[in-house]
Amino acid sequence: MTRVTSREFNQDVSAAKRAAAQGPVVVTDRGEPAFVLLNIDDYRRLAENDMDEFLARFRMDDNDDIEFAPANLEMRIPEF
Repeated sequence: MTRVTSREFNQDVSAAKRAAAQGPVVVTDRGEPAFVLLNIDDYRRLAENDMDEFLARFRMDDNDDIEFAPANLEMRIPEF
């Protein structure tokens, strides 16, 4: 996966497009991922097939109940 800054992307869009032919290109804004550039085949695969199946796993009917028991986590502060 290629990573470019917003500035690099704006200065050479063609290079980002060439990199996207090999795999996703993450465009960062102030050091944080902001956008992903994909080739059309990868986008279609995600949008049409895998994404629907992925999201379907998280959908639930209004009548579904979920049991939730949070773990008891103790915060430990190291002593110096």
